[in-house]
Amino acid sequence: MLTTELVERVLTTIPGRTVGVLGDLFLDRYLDIDPALNEPSVETGLTAYQVVKVRSYPGAAGTVINNLAALGLGRIYPIACIGDDGEGYELRQALRALPAVEQGGIIQAPQRRTPTYTKPMLGKDELNRLDIKNRTPTPDAIQEHIIELLDEAWPQLDALLVLDQVSEEDCGVVTRRVREHVAKLAEGDPAKFVMADSRERIGLFRNVCVKPNKRELDTVFSLGKELGESVSLLINGLATIGGNAFVTEGEDGICLYKLTDDSVVAVSIRGYPVSGPIDICGAGDSCSAGIACAMVSGLTHEQAAAFGNLVASITIQQIGVTGTAPPDKVRARWREVSAPA
Repeated sequence: MLTTELVERVLTTIPGRTVGVLGDLFLDRYLDIDPALNEPSVETGLTAYQVVKVRSYPGAAGTVINNLAALGLGRIYPIACIGDDGEGYELRQALRALPAVEQGGIIQAPQRRTPTYTKPMLGKDELNRLDIKNRTPTPDAIQEHIIELLDEAWPQLDALLVLDQVSEEDCGVVTRRVREHVAKLAEGDPAKFVMADSRERIGLFRNVCVKPNKRELDTVFSLGKELGESVSLLINGLATIGGNAFVTEGEDGICLYKLTDDSVVAVSIRGYPVSGPIDICGAGDSCSAGIACAMVSGLTHEQAAAFGNLVASITIQQIGVTGTAPPDKVRARWREVSAPA
């Protein structure tokens, strides 16, 4: 599926490519707590944890951006909305630390909060996460601004990745109106690669490729029934969406479902074996970045899925952080997995 020539084609092509990332930008904030410094609170008697280090990273759509930057993409254009708050300031700082990321498409709205995952780390153990999200509908004016930014950027993009992270409907960046506008743009420019990832609404996208995991696919298309009925449902579902599906299956890799005429062709793209401890946090986002980079380099959907698997096999071996795969690690990993047994 992959060859050394194809891997090199991707790594040497993407410095001249532009990818847009439309979706929910989160701040991932880690609070490193030293258990040896615990002290009782005078006011409550509860243990007061002592934070000795704060680490802030772009999360959600930012994880995709981080992986695109690490791979060496030439230009990354996020389209998102964050709050005019301290978390937004930290998020912009974290984005400025990444190469090739332009921030002109990031709206800073005083009436919204910057979505944030705060992760207290007591030694090596993660305590209960603290989430900040917007749980009210995204104002119409912000939706209109997002659509305007997308229209302005569209002619310059070689591909667009859409990340719908917020579970609450119409409370994030990818609202119904924005989703419908993406479908309209993709329909008018079918040669441009557009891929959507959504925790809750993957079946509502149109005219794009989608990247659900197996659970999301089963939920959307009500699979898990008799084989014949499942195939029929899948055909109808992909026909409605109007694109192929990259279905991630963990260590088994990706099953690529391609709709051709009145049938679905399923191609299993094996994952690359990994030994030792793994951390799957952000694996799907790194896979998305790999797929997009391969597609804008002229690879086929099957080859792009294999490249996505290769990238993910690198990032999951980085413990305690959301991993990335810079070109030197991609080349080294490819030499490792392609070497004769």
